[in-house]
Amino acid sequence: MRIAVTGSSGLIGSALVRSLLADGHDVLRLVRHRTGLGVQADGSVGVGWNPVRGEVDLAGLAGTEAVVHLAGAGVADHRWTDAYRQRIRDSRVDGTLTLANALTRLDTPPSVLVSASAVGYYGQTGDRVVDETAPPGDDFLARVCMEWEGAAHPAAEAGIRVVHPRTGLVLSSAGGAGARLFPLFRLGLGGRLGSGEQYWSFISLADQVAALRFLIDCEELSGPVNLTAPHPVTNAELTRALGRVLGRPTVLSVPEWALRLVLGEMAIEVVGSHRVLPHKLLTAGFRFAHPHVADALRAA
Repeated sequence: MRIAVTGSSGLIGSALVRSLLADGHDVLRLVRHRTGLGVQADGSVGVGWNPVRGEVDLAGLAGTEAVVHLAGAGVADHRWTDAYRQRIRDSRVDGTLTLANALTRLDTPPSVLVSASAVGYYGQTGDRVVDETAPPGDDFLARVCMEWEGAAHPAAEAGIRVVHPRTGLVLSSAGGAGARLFPLFRLGLGGRLGSGEQYWSFISLADQVAALRFLIDCEELSGPVNLTAPHPVTNAELTRALGRVLGRPTVLSVPEWALRLVLGEMAIEVVGSHRVLPHKLLTAGFRFAHPHVADALRAA
């Protein structure tokens, strides 16, 4: 297939591109800088776009059969100042709207747009189990996710199958939370964050990539699809599992007040609780390589 990917330099995007290229697919990377245009060393092709100005190289996208849209400012990269909150929102909503409108202008639109979202859609669920039928939350990230998903509506109206993978905590040593946690745990400095009772709905990087590819191929799936392993765990359970995998003690803990002092409002991503199940994926027949947290941590 001819598949276009935004956010191709990120943790998930780079792993997805490697997987697609390894299986012989033609991959187009939507990039904002001229140095990334044209044929790249790995065989992918850079196609220009500027989501801020609403610009996409339509000629470069000609013949595209599927699009995976992952671009967006990192949620945990900076403290949530008013300016950065706006950047989190705009990078997702404006970028998605730019891309969705562009796809409708192609002579032959792609058959599917896999447009990222997150389990933050559900807000803080505590120990309550939720699946794709649950209503949205009412905090900042929930509101962003609602707008983010809604921005893809022009593509759906044009007859493109739109899927919103609501991703959880992606476990990998190459980036994301894992890149911060693993070095601390290897030094014996890892431990529970806050009460440890908050649920973390995780997924291994390998399962994340496999699930995205499954969404491209599975014509029966559309709308929101949770990309989380089927057995979410509490932070305390993940802490113990990571200690066992690395053979390190996990006796330390960081109180919630200290996390909020250091991280500000962003601390909700650490002490907040999401107990999310991948009902639609499992019903459609997707098989997880790493369904349990110990499996995912060993893989990472």
